[in-house]
Amino acid sequence: MNTIDRKYQELLQDILDNGVEKGDRTGTGTISVFGRQIRHKMSQGFPLLTTKKMAWNVMVAELLWFLRGDTNIKFLLDYDCHIWDGDAYKRYKTVYDIESRESTYALEELHMLSDITKEEFIKRIKTDDAFAKKWGELGPIYGKQWRQWQGWMDMRGNEKGSLWYDQILILIHDLKTNPDSRRLMVSAWNVAELDQMVLPPCHYGFQIYTRELSIEERLDLASKKYEMFDPFDFHVVDHEEIDKLYPVPRRTISLMWNQRSVDTFLGLPFNIASYGLLLEIIAKEVNMVPEDLIGNLGDVHLYKNHIEQAKEQIGREPYDLPKVQITERNWYQHEKVKENLPPKTFRDIILSYRPDCFELIGYESHPKIKAPLSN
Repeated sequence: MNTIDRKYQELLQDILDNGVEKGDRTGTGTISVFGRQIRHKMSQGFPLLTTKKMAWNVMVAELLWFLRGDTNIKFLLDYDCHIWDGDAYKRYKTVYDIESRESTYALEELHMLSDITKEEFIKRIKTDDAFAKKWGELGPIYGKQWRQWQGWMDMRGNEKGSLWYDQILILIHDLKTNPDSRRLMVSAWNVAELDQMVLPPCHYGFQIYTRELSIEERLDLASKKYEMFDPFDFHVVDHEEIDKLYPVPRRTISLMWNQRSVDTFLGLPFNIASYGLLLEIIAKEVNMVPEDLIGNLGDVHLYKNHIEQAKEQIGREPYDLPKVQITERNWYQHEKVKENLPPKTFRDIILSYRPDCFELIGYESHPKIKAPLSN
């Protein structure tokens, strides 16, 4: 069953029917509604829209970039992901200052650097490590906040010291030790660092919720997983008995993200799939079953140069949703080497992931619909 495409199409129609015209920072213009929600049951399949072809590897690369704590577009470019090119180039053209580069570049290079095109800029990022280190940076955006949120604490008396919080690892720890906590949250909206970011976070935080499965639900899981499963083995049953005979997860896990600003045609399909994949990754690590994916959406808009494309997508009939298979990269080439190494931590696993670790199974879609990206 595929209801997420239908819900997305209904949201597009809602904007067309009820949206008001608003200006925006890009100068393109939008039609906008406020305060919407989109929901998906992960049991229906992976929420990758089928009413237009989605750039799967691009989306995966961006999520892995966030999870690594990276804020430089070099990693993205290595995987042919160009989502943030425009923001990096805009920052370069805006911040460009001869005095700030005199220590790095010879004076005869300065005029050439100031006039390079976007394509030349991207090529330079790919091939010049020093240039990439300086101009590929986007400031303390998502990855920095997820993995290195900076706080301050009293060290001695009134002296303040810097303290870094890895919100992702804290979340994983809390899920394993206190899964009923109401504080399973990650935030990217660091007010103290907003002015240093190329773009304040659009999706600014997410919350996790888990619940214990019933005996019946766990037996149903076991019947799907184990060929030798016999429901008649369980006349009087408890969770410990299931753990012993047919180990399946004890809990479901759901994710709800909050988004202040939603480019509904280009951005939202990526957000849905990205948080769906994040839910799958976390669920795998904590041995839980993905259940609900929920997006709370603030300013939900269509750019005026996306209106005809939205109408085209509304008219398409959805296909069945695909599934996703996650395979960790095999770091260790020999079994004897593995035996002498400790288990990989979640930090190790994140660093080992590449886009090809995430296989789409059974994805069928309508053709891609081209639309310009507004920066």
